[in-house]
Amino acid sequence: MTRKYFGTDGVRGKANTHPMTAEMALKLGAAVGQYFASHAGSKRVIIGKDTRRSGYMIENALVAGLLSVGMDAYLLGPVPTPAVGMLTRSMRADIGIMISASHNPHYDNGIKFFGPDGFKLSDDAEHAIEALLEAEPALVEATKIGRAHRVEGDRTRYMEFAKTTFPRRFRLDGLKVVIDCANGAAYRTAPEVLWELGADVVPIGVKPDGFNINDNCGSTKPELAQRLVVEQGADLGICLDGDADRLMIIDETGKVADGDQLMGLIATRMAAEGKLDGNTLVATVMSNLGLERHMEANGLKLLRTNVGDRYVVEAMRAGGYNLGGEQSGHIVLRDYVTTGDGLIAALQFLRAMVDTGQKASALAQVFEPVPQLLVNVRYKAGSAPLEAASVQAAITDGEARFGENGRVLIRKSGTEPLIRVMGECTDEAVLKSVVHDIVAAVEAAG
Repeated sequence: MTRKYFGTDGVRGKANTHPMTAEMALKLGAAVGQYFASHAGSKRVIIGKDTRRSGYMIENALVAGLLSVGMDAYLLGPVPTPAVGMLTRSMRADIGIMISASHNPHYDNGIKFFGPDGFKLSDDAEHAIEALLEAEPALVEATKIGRAHRVEGDRTRYMEFAKTTFPRRFRLDGLKVVIDCANGAAYRTAPEVLWELGADVVPIGVKPDGFNINDNCGSTKPELAQRLVVEQGADLGICLDGDADRLMIIDETGKVADGDQLMGLIATRMAAEGKLDGNTLVATVMSNLGLERHMEANGLKLLRTNVGDRYVVEAMRAGGYNLGGEQSGHIVLRDYVTTGDGLIAALQFLRAMVDTGQKASALAQVFEPVPQLLVNVRYKAGSAPLEAASVQAAITDGEARFGENGRVLIRKSGTEPLIRVMGECTDEAVLKSVVHDIVAAVEAAG
């Protein structure tokens, strides 16, 4: 069954435009609260957000909806998404909510939900919540209306937890680290954790104004951090996104390493220590063929899922695996957290640097990637370009031209009106030609 409002990561859209309006947030709060109130113990909800101006509007509307059905709300303020997952369990909450549109610009926003186990909701739960949205909410009587509490200090709880994932015998003394927080949710937590562990910290993207989140900074725009790493003579650069659940690593030469390279490094190190459950890494269909070959060469397995960290986590839970992630930089270390955590993943990379004494450049490129090209094509609302015969023909032709030397992956974005056209091929000229032809067909049809 297709979901009407939920995408690959909660509900998302342009702020103050349906479905990301105060009215919708009010209804969503009531529906989610009603869904969990039926089997909740404490009727407790924790709510975090990133630094978008629209977060205040959505937060207040959500709280009103939740309180109207008898839930108590605990407001954390700006915290990383993984902190919400961790604190949902730690605080024995029935629901965790994160208000964020992740790496998107300030004018977008979104609402992500976590269950009492700290994991994102299942498809079945989201279907049930959408059904409740279509009906009138079951409002409680006046004496049972919930209460809202502004929580102080829980950011520190997350910071202390993050530090426990870095071995006590190691320190970051002598390492200079550029940390780009994307003017987002981790603008206080990430620099402080790195400094407390001994690093010489160069923070950027730590002056949010409500509108500059992800604006020419962060994991999707690492150019400023790349330049500063080289200019400052830093040992490492870490770029987080707006809600700090993903990262990119920059080595001392200014070269960027994506999530595939980080997963390859962490997987082989965990396997060498006998700590990679099932000798398996879970990644999505977007991960590079080079990563798959790297895993096979080390006697390890790569299990692929649909795009979206929630599907990675579902496969990890189903198979009993403890490492997964996405090329985009979501790294899920299930021994520690329930979702992607950019800071904790960065600490694993720093651990490798301290443990081996090697430079970042020696650790950040563990395999030779197969040439890959990804182009995002925006389409008009209401159109269905992937159903066009011309687009299907272009895809079939591209697959034939690649043969066994590559692959084509075409999918709709779950959060934006985009068609993502991705190709991989050992022959870069053929790769560019095939992707160009498919993109042209999609543009003409959309």
